[in-house]
Amino acid sequence: MLDFHSHILPEIDDGAQNVDESITMLKMLKDQGVNTVALTSHFIAMDESPAEFLENRKKSYELLLTEIQKSEDSLPKLLLGAEVYYYPGITKMEELSSLTLGDTNLLLLEMPMAPWGEYTIKELIDFANFSDIRIVIAHIERSLKFQKRDTIDRLLDNDILLQSNASFFYSRKTKRKALKMFNEGKIHFLGSDCHNIKYRPPKIDEAINVIKEKFGLDSVKEFFEYQKNFL
Repeated sequence: MLDFHSHILPEIDDGAQNVDESITMLKMLKDQGVNTVALTSHFIAMDESPAEFLENRKKSYELLLTEIQKSEDSLPKLLLGAEVYYYPGITKMEELSSLTLGDTNLLLLEMPMAPWGEYTIKELIDFANFSDIRIVIAHIERSLKFQKRDTIDRLLDNDILLQSNASFFYSRKTKRKALKMFNEGKIHFLGSDCHNIKYRPPKIDEAINVIKEKFGLDSVKEFFEYQKNFL
């Protein structure tokens, strides 16, 4: 099982504040059945250059690996990536490929929680059609209410992928919408988007249980099997 979106790397963004918290979150995910975790720390171009981000990420990752090597527990496999915040023209950034997930061509892109204008939509679609990089929109549920009715379908029609947070499924207010999108094949990746162990802990298992209860265990297995095509 894959957790596609997390802020587990220590001391790099608003996620884990220290390596002990990182290890605790990884153990929690392992207990929930997760065997692969994407480490997607925030990258915001206005705050740092790609080179600065990659250097800071490397230091954080090495700190985490050192602690993992001390642990007797078998922890999930880790994939280095980023949650890249969109700005107009970001698709022209030469270093964009260095921010993809692990050895894949998947780029987790965080979009503004606001209506996306035609320029933005066209930029994403053009990039999807002419680049080897595959866009994955982060926590799509946060943006749904701001968009025109056909916006998501336009992105899907151009092979742009969608990631949702686990909370989309276990929140009483959004559960019905989440299950509808899942059943329509409009959610491609699921992430805990965990930041800490107190206020935003990993609870991906709660989402899986909701999906399993509605559609059965085979649907869950097929969902995660499908993701292997990208990794």
